[in-house]
Amino acid sequence: MVVVLDTVNGPGKPRHPEKAHRADQPVARKPAWIRVKAPVSKGYADTHAIVRGNNLHTVCEEAGCPNIGECWEKKHATFMIMGDTCTRACAFCNVKTGLPGPLDPDEPAHVAAATAKLGLAHVVVTSVDRDDLSDGGARHFAEVIGALRAACPATTIEVLTPDFLRKDGALEVVVAARPDVFNHNLETVPSRYLTVRPGARYFHSIRLLQRVKEIDPAMFTKSGIMVGLGEERNEVLQVMDDLRSAGVDFLTIGQYLQPTRKHHAVEKFVTPDEFKAYESIAYAKGFLMVAASPLTRSSHHAGDDFAKLRAAREGRR
Repeated sequence: MVVVLDTVNGPGKPRHPEKAHRADQPVARKPAWIRVKAPVSKGYADTHAIVRGNNLHTVCEEAGCPNIGECWEKKHATFMIMGDTCTRACAFCNVKTGLPGPLDPDEPAHVAAATAKLGLAHVVVTSVDRDDLSDGGARHFAEVIGALRAACPATTIEVLTPDFLRKDGALEVVVAARPDVFNHNLETVPSRYLTVRPGARYFHSIRLLQRVKEIDPAMFTKSGIMVGLGEERNEVLQVMDDLRSAGVDFLTIGQYLQPTRKHHAVEKFVTPDEFKAYESIAYAKGFLMVAASPLTRSSHHAGDDFAKLRAAREGRR
């Protein structure tokens, strides 16, 4: 059963009023291979307390990630900066849409403090889209990276950024702050953008990733897509080629899961064997690292994957 309720901010509140006019989409029954553990452990409770104590948002909660129980039990949280309200209304996403509030100048320090308390060796920082800001929030990303470097010098940093569409110079600000991994997700194949990701432009996102490598060839780049949104297999393979042409090192592929009846329907549940085939093809196309499975998400096992990514690069030298 999928309902349109805001489970983060309290029961009974509609989470997606901007989607209220949309026709209800059918909700497919999940197959046996998509099962996750309920978040009930002490580690989960401890992580929750640290996040709340620092007045932070996480994509784990806001996007309804199915892996939250597993990750928070290990005290692995992905921080979502610049608020909990996005300026876009993508058909797949469970994050709220609306006019965001002002940036919190204390947020970089809070992210650094929470990272230290959680003891993270690798931290992932993402954000909502902030089309209302002149730089799309690039300077705020840089300030968070700077605070993390000062407070947790041994922690490696991965950023998962928006596309900074029509924000000249924004990308350069983030790259200059020197995160260890620059991630920007394509989310889906180009033919699905109009219905799935209407506020974005596929080739702009490809160019964004390519530009990171032009500015800093040593920086790891990463991108991910969801499958099960109506894409064809040959389209997924073309995305792989486009990403390799942009020099992207790390590809993630996961199953799209429908947050509510007002979101895009699941067109297909891709089998584990199909994911394995995608993984093999992606490695053959030259990616240093590939994570492909039904429950793969951008920040799932990010720390372990970063260690493998570095080792893979060293192995090719």
